[in-house]
Amino acid sequence: MSKHIKGRGAQKRLHNRFSELEHRPLDDYLNYCEWEGEDTGSIKTKYLQVFPKTFVNKVTSPDVGMGYSANPYQGCEHGCVYCYARNTHEYWGFGPGVDFESNILVKKNAPQLLEEKLRSKHWQGETIVFSGNTDCYQPIERKLEITRKCLKRMLHWKHPTGIITKNSLILRDLDLLKEMAKLNTIAVNISITSLSEDTRRLLEPRTATIKNRLKTVGVLSANNIPVNVMLAPIIPSLNSHEILPLVKEVANLGALSVAHTIVRLNGQVADLFEDWARKTIPDKADRVLNQIAECHGGKLNDSNWGRRIKGEGVLAQQISDTVSLAKSKYLKGRKMPKLDKSHYLRLKDPQLNLFGRD
Repeated sequence: MSKHIKGRGAQKRLHNRFSELEHRPLDDYLNYCEWEGEDTGSIKTKYLQVFPKTFVNKVTSPDVGMGYSANPYQGCEHGCVYCYARNTHEYWGFGPGVDFESNILVKKNAPQLLEEKLRSKHWQGETIVFSGNTDCYQPIERKLEITRKCLKRMLHWKHPTGIITKNSLILRDLDLLKEMAKLNTIAVNISITSLSEDTRRLLEPRTATIKNRLKTVGVLSANNIPVNVMLAPIIPSLNSHEILPLVKEVANLGALSVAHTIVRLNGQVADLFEDWARKTIPDKADRVLNQIAECHGGKLNDSNWGRRIKGEGVLAQQISDTVSLAKSKYLKGRKMPKLDKSHYLRLKDPQLNLFGRD
């Protein structure tokens, strides 16, 4: 059995399917790179600045639950082995394995691009969700503060904002979130996959601890910032038994709702996940993989909209029923608020466009 790479989710590199060329670290180049994070042998994290022309993206998938997303970073150092976004790293010339979590693309011009969008006369103030693809509060955000700068602009324009994260670093921006909550322009989604720190370390090696994530739910809720907890993903025989106690815990901390997805191993993530399972949970690997396939018509992935999120079959239905039971038992009468875009400055005063950019 190959050695487990401590501190990383993916346990190997995979070649980019779309290119004959691929990025390889060169010793003479690495001397100019900025490294952070724990020691993981020869695999260090590298940050590369990119210069996109746009920042706010329209989400075309009808079952994702958001209309627009904005990602300050591409790639994610959190290293969640199951992450569906790994395949998107191939569009940037990297592989979806270790490359995804060790080559982080940074958009330092994101706040300026966001400002241009919010000033546009064509923009109607629809909710923008940070991030949707990779975590806007991954470790490098502590230093670069790109997400914080974006949130300052969202607060200034009084614009509806969503956040998806599994990092307690969001509490650094509590001052901004509290002001947004007064206007009902903020909703936070905290992803918690397990109450077990051992499971967290294997599945999501560089994320915030479970203790800190639960604390985050409590602090946000105590400050009247609406929190939805994402049980995402549910992995049969790995964390599916934790649904009821997890929902009870976050409900006690003030969460207003929960949502779940069944893990789907799209693209090359299936290869990565199976490799990870053989190396980290060898005694459970076959059972976990077989039950994931049972939820997706005999395959590890299902790309059909609607069905791909919640799965199909007896096992997927049992998971869905358990989540429904947990909601009725612990979250009855609670729901996330509909965000208010009536405060959005450009809609309130079209004359602001005179000095903006289209």
